[in-house]
Amino acid sequence: MMAGLTLSLSGRLDPDEVKQIHGALRAFNERFTAPYDLREIMITVRDADGALMAGLTGYTNWEWLYVDYLWVHDRRRGGGLGARLLAAAEEEAVKRGCRWSRLYTYDFQAPGFYRKQGYEVWAEMEGYPPGHTQIWLRKALPRDGE
Repeated sequence: MMAGLTLSLSGRLDPDEVKQIHGALRAFNERFTAPYDLREIMITVRDADGALMAGLTGYTNWEWLYVDYLWVHDRRRGGGLGARLLAAAEEEAVKRGCRWSRLYTYDFQAPGFYRKQGYEVWAEMEGYPPGHTQIWLRKALPRDGE
């Protein structure tokens, strides 16, 4: 089965090969799904001196918002900044036609915060990282105009 083929293992990603792999898999997937419409989103908050105090990164695709990172500086936690960032991302996602949002957090991070924002747990992976649990959450977003 491997005759004439060479298997290579590397500890680093080659950007050109990554692009080729992603493109090939997307082309296959799009035979069965709607076309990819992956659009990035980033929201930042800075103080008067320009120092980064909070940020959110993610993307929208196939009617879903995926929140990759949401971070708030230790000094600013508990003041509603995280909720404002998440609400802004969700609002933009609805404008882009999204119907749902998804993300993950860890048991030592913010599962309670996300539940307060209306997210529901749909999966948990114990032991990742070791001694902890990765928690996947999702939320139905309002339809534009609701």
